[in-house]
Amino acid sequence: MAEHTSSSITIEAAPAEVMGVIADFDRYPEWTGEVKEAEVLDKDDQGRAAQVRLLLDAGAIKDDHTLAYTWTGANEVSWSLVKSQMLRALDGSYRLAALGNGARTEVTYQLTVDVKIPMLGMIKRKAEKVIIDRALAGLKKRVESGPAEHAAGSDHAAGSAATGSADEAKKL
Repeated sequence: MAEHTSSSITIEAAPAEVMGVIADFDRYPEWTGEVKEAEVLDKDDQGRAAQVRLLLDAGAIKDDHTLAYTWTGANEVSWSLVKSQMLRALDGSYRLAALGNGARTEVTYQLTVDVKIPMLGMIKRKAEKVIIDRALAGLKKRVESGPAEHAAGSDHAAGSAATGSADEAKKL
């Protein structure tokens, strides 16, 4: 089985609020630096995204790819690559766990990336770690900014934090 990279962060919000931000693909360009466009192509019988097309610009890696999403209960979503120009695999998941009285959430992000161009495993793991850390930081800032900021789309701080991963990817 392919190696993967995983990291966790604690967010000061209930799991349902965190998952609400994760599931709102239309707003990804507002808080993730790498996702320039997101389009839900298909939904499951509960109205959740089943396939999403993402236009990605992460410095050295620019790609237009489609991911298939699987929702497990209210606190887990995983995805796998359907098609891509640059990637051979892009498999990952978010797992949420309520902490304390449920007002805080531990978010664990797991990711496996395989590119079509040759790349050393060590460099690939470092790239995965940068992507995960920036995504978790962006998610935390987005969720903790509160619903008013989400609706207004004015959370530039999260976008700025997530954009750093593109700069980090260029250094690889």
